[in-house]
Amino acid sequence: MVGGAAGWFLAHRLNLKWTLPVLRAPWLVILAFLPQLTAFYLPAYLSMARRPIPDAWIPIGMAASQLLLLAFCWLNRRVAGVWLLALGLGLNFLVIAANGGWMPISPQTAARLVPQDILQTIPLGSHFGIKDVLLEPNATRFFWLSDWLLPPRGFPYQVAFSIGDVVIALGAFWLMTFQGKPMRSFIERKVEVAEQCKQKRSNPQYL
Repeated sequence: MVGGAAGWFLAHRLNLKWTLPVLRAPWLVILAFLPQLTAFYLPAYLSMARRPIPDAWIPIGMAASQLLLLAFCWLNRRVAGVWLLALGLGLNFLVIAANGGWMPISPQTAARLVPQDILQTIPLGSHFGIKDVLLEPNATRFFWLSDWLLPPRGFPYQVAFSIGDVVIALGAFWLMTFQGKPMRSFIERKVEVAEQCKQKRSNPQYL
């Protein structure tokens, strides 16, 4: 949303009509979300007693989801900003694949998200939240890529996120702000608009 608003503002300043970026195979994004929807979100909303698929299958679904998103990025690799999306997805895929198909989160980070009495009931190596697994930092492969980042204390919405998530957000911001076009084209357009305004001011009929 921030990227889209920034893109609209920038396009307005350059006298351009803001449009959504033209992307190839957007259906891959929807398809990539289906494993996560089936494994995590539907049970929460439907209050089901157990997940609709066995836990052992969930890491496979997570990997398939990440690979589909990476395939989408590859098909759109020439679109400005997508390379950042691909980098962030790749970082998340690396740490998830290295830790059994789940995103690791440490007890220290989880303590900011749930009360201590609830956290004490969750054994190490167990699932935490929607997509995480509770692991000590020294038992986590690529800990620096795990969900260890948090908003400042006092922020109304507390959620753990990874460096990969930050890179994905930057890619989405770039993609939406510049509508999938290189920044160079916007700079050239700004120069062109400035030149047109200068010519109008110097033309007597506009005085």
